[in-house]
Amino acid sequence: MSVVTLELNGQNLSREVPDRTHLGDFIRDEGRKTGTHLGCEHGVCGACTVLVDGKPVRSCITFAPACHGQSVTSVEGYEDDPLMALLRPAFSKHHGLQCGFCTPGMLATARDIVLRFPDADEAKVRVELSGNLCRCTGYKGIVGAILDVLGQCKDPMAHPRIHALRDAARKGVQLWPDRARWPGEQSTSAFVTFAPEDMGQTSTHADDDGAGAMTAPQGVNLQVEGDTVVEGGFTVNYAPDQVWAFMADLPAVAGCLPGAVLTEHEKQGDGGERVKGHVAIKFGPMSAAFNGSAKLVRDEAQRVAVLKGAGTDSLSQSRATGNIAYVVLPLDSGRTRVKVNLGFSLQGPLAQFSRSGLVKDFVGRLILEFGKNVNLRMDPKRSADEPLPQAKLNAFALAWSVLIGRIKRLFGGNS
Repeated sequence: MSVVTLELNGQNLSREVPDRTHLGDFIRDEGRKTGTHLGCEHGVCGACTVLVDGKPVRSCITFAPACHGQSVTSVEGYEDDPLMALLRPAFSKHHGLQCGFCTPGMLATARDIVLRFPDADEAKVRVELSGNLCRCTGYKGIVGAILDVLGQCKDPMAHPRIHALRDAARKGVQLWPDRARWPGEQSTSAFVTFAPEDMGQTSTHADDDGAGAMTAPQGVNLQVEGDTVVEGGFTVNYAPDQVWAFMADLPAVAGCLPGAVLTEHEKQGDGGERVKGHVAIKFGPMSAAFNGSAKLVRDEAQRVAVLKGAGTDSLSQSRATGNIAYVVLPLDSGRTRVKVNLGFSLQGPLAQFSRSGLVKDFVGRLILEFGKNVNLRMDPKRSADEPLPQAKLNAFALAWSVLIGRIKRLFGGNS
């Protein structure tokens, strides 16, 4: 983990994030500036382009810790920029956008072209624009908009701020995005610290079942790996010994996980257990049916377990890898707290869904739903011969609870 502090659109933003967090995810998830769009996530399409210290970069392949102490500008931060004051209406006039997904990155690159190449012709504009892909416009309108702005800036007296930017760029001096300070002007605004809205715990934590969060005991390692990490937990109304014993019964545990079905289960010579099965899930437009395997290793002394697995979605052929670490902790009145850390990574078409705050909330709700099912299945009133019904995922109810929770946090209340 690293503490990343940077200036985002003129305001200070500081968060502790995993070292591998990309700048695009940091801007969207931590800064809540969702105008930065993640497309290919390989640095090819250019949709995620933002400015770092005034220069365009691909935020999907730039690590956020590498930008510590720097100034970052996303599409939401162009309000006072004189170049964008010309580019925005030019894009509209020349029909330089349709769906708009590529537009934030297009604007950042267009700004750089106008700034660095004041005498660029159409051929030069097309070459410089070749790193930004658009599936809608055919580029004619985008090129026309950039040429229009280049023409407007020919006269040094017409737009003195733009020419000041060009002169500074040639000298290696950054004047923008420090919006308040231009040649001959004094700064009128202070460097302001802000806390983005909708930063409630369930975006990265799922400890909202009434018991509160608990830290793992000293010496217990619950570190997990993955592009997305969710920390959560749930409370079980039974003693720790009972809960730990129940969690060793993988078929019963799988029956508590919404959408999961085991097809194979074997104990291994090293004391671990391996299972195969599939998990089906539907969340809005996203449907997936992952088939794969996982291995469980348990530390009886510390009551810590780690489950690592991988699978492939039969619908999109996306591949997932994940690991879950949990520890069983005693509470008062014979109750138990299970603290869970979950990390996962997706490759393929589903990767675009995996990092949004809404998906993190959804995963957090799944952890809580799992805890509720564990309570139900440990009920001593249930006959030992009575089969455990397979838990089913009510995706609509879970999605609705996520949205309600976000609305509550937005208005600062819990009722």
